[in-house]
Amino acid sequence: MATLDLHVATTPKAEPTKAEVQLRTAQDLFIRRWGEMGATWGINRTQAEIHAFLYIVGLPLCTDDVMERLNISRGNASMSLRALCDWGIIRRQHRRGERREYFESLGDVWEMFSIIAAERKRREMDPVLETIRQCQQMLSEASLGKSAAKQEAVRLTRERLAGMEEFMEVTNKIFQQFVGNAKSGLTKVVKVLLKALG
Repeated sequence: MATLDLHVATTPKAEPTKAEVQLRTAQDLFIRRWGEMGATWGINRTQAEIHAFLYIVGLPLCTDDVMERLNISRGNASMSLRALCDWGIIRRQHRRGERREYFESLGDVWEMFSIIAAERKRREMDPVLETIRQCQQMLSEASLGKSAAKQEAVRLTRERLAGMEEFMEVTNKIFQQFVGNAKSGLTKVVKVLLKALG
């Protein structure tokens, strides 16, 4: 009795072209560097790499695509994608008839910068400004009494706090004027800086 050959003929996968190899290499280099930069800014490296991947590819991708390209677990990919959505620099997309979610990075660099700067201001600068004001209140005449508030050490500390508060408030005003206005504001800043430097 003749045996049946169970080997299914498969078409071999085509070798990538030089352009495809160079494209992948360039994308991977960008992703790695962006991840390194994110880590120095205190941003989770995996989140930075996922953001870089979605940005540089420029197409909506699903969690499986992210996991495969960056060689990360589903849990890590899911948590990082959720955090990036919370930041507002990537967006979820649903495709009709599909259960999978897709994710796409913002394409406008100025808008992306504006969102990141606003979030960092909210997370980092705003709490510092609030702490400065709390410290000033603790050292106020109303809190310490007139004679204690006049002590040199207290006076000097209040002076330093006032200077830092003024700096933070000016920085916040600059932020609101330029970065808060997203693309148009940032474009103005860049033009002014280039004119000053040119």
